[in-house]
Order: sequence, then structure tokens, then C-alpha cells
Amino acid sequence: MLPRVLEPEVMDTAEDARDYDAMDHSAVNRLFATDFLALWTGISPVLDVGTGTAQIPIQICHQLNDRTVRIVAIDLADHMLALARENVARAGVGDRVAVEKADAKRFAYPDGHFGAVISNSIVHHIPEPAACFAEMHRVCAPGGTLFVRDLLRPADAGTLRKLVDTYAAGANDHQRKLFAESLHAALTLDEVRDLIGRLGYAPGTVRATSDRHWTWGAVRSGGSLTIGQSGNACESGRAL
Repeated sequence: MLPRVLEPEVMDTAEDARDYDAMDHSAVNRLFATDFLALWTGISPVLDVGTGTAQIPIQICHQLNDRTVRIVAIDLADHMLALARENVARAGVGDRVAVEKADAKRFAYPDGHFGAVISNSIVHHIPEPAACFAEMHRVCAPGGTLFVRDLLRPADAGTLRKLVDTYAAGANDHQRKLFAESLHAALTLDEVRDLIGRLGYAPGTVRATSDRHWTWGAVRSGGSLTIGQSGNACESGRAL
């Protein structure tokens, strides 16, 4: 298995933001929105952690014919947030999507504030992702939906190159570099299962859902989270 090689936690150059936004994520974003909405318990508002340029909240709004649903889209990168606000305004969903700056490791939101917490491809940016998972769990209301998808670290360098050649074939050199670095920084299934297990969720709530993605889907169980010195939680989440 390739060792995990960290990439910058915040993609906050104008070039990073432009190239990320220009990459064709449309099929992946549509699938994410479809899969989330199929599992969503219908509780609002929804928190999108690491929204980037807000492509997924926009896609959810396009698929969901309900103008009362509210989505809070957060990121830590100012250049990403600037493009996110432009994209939200251009898509005409500014009444449903609020773009805010926030750190995925330390939310200012109160416990149980959101009916659902979603995230696509932020976990691999976090050096110590346990804090990110714990915060997503904390701010999700009991009975709410947790839906997280991210890249899966390849077993070897050859597989990594094949994934880049397959899924970034038409990208420029900088975009291909970003994708390769993200794959190298991603977690394995066992690593993700260990992290959500510390919060009391069953390992089976994390699955490989493509040749390059894992997905965690669970319903936030009731009660308060209590973590002892061993790092184990006293409650469990149900798989979706």
C-alpha cells in the first residue's frame, strides 16, 4: 500500500481554485447528489463541509424540487469561496445556499444544528481527519444523515498513474498534478473505518463505491457523544 503523503490542507491560490472549478466533475457531482438524496431523511438545513466552489450544493438544488431546503456551504479557502459565491449566484440558488468560511476541524455551529452533514473530497486534505469526523458527527442532529465521500488511496504507484490517466486524461498538467497528489493523500478503507469506529459507527457504514472512492453513510443516533480516554464512543450510528 502506498504511504499517505499529505498535500496542502487549504487549496487557496487563484490557480488552484480556477483549475479545480474548471475540471469536469459533473458526473461525480450528479452521482453524489443522487446518492445523498436517496438516503437523506429530509431534515434541513444541510451542511456541506469543504464545498470548494459549491458545485455539489448547486447540483442538489437542481435535483431537489423544494425551495424551502437550506444548505450551508463551507470552506476555508478564500479563492474557492469567491468562486463558490459566483457559481451560486449564477445558478440562481442564492436563496437556498449560504456560502460561509469555516474550518472543518473546529465548527462554530452548536451541537445537532444540522439535519444532514455532507462532504465530498475534503477528508484527504486534513492531516489529522479524526477531528473532522468528530465535528461532522457533533453538529448533525439525532436522526439526521451523515454522508461523506472521498478518494481512496491506491495500492501502488502504477494504479495511481492509471487512475490519473483514466480520469484526468483531458486535464492540464496542473490539474493532473492536483489529482495525483489528492490520491496520494487519501485514506484507505481500513483507516476510514477505524476513524468512524471511534465515534461508535459500524465499520460496514463505510464502503468502496468506485475504483477511486469510499463512501460513509449513516444516520446520526440519538444521545450525546461521550469519548473516553481510549477514544471509543459510547453510542453507535445506523448504516444507511
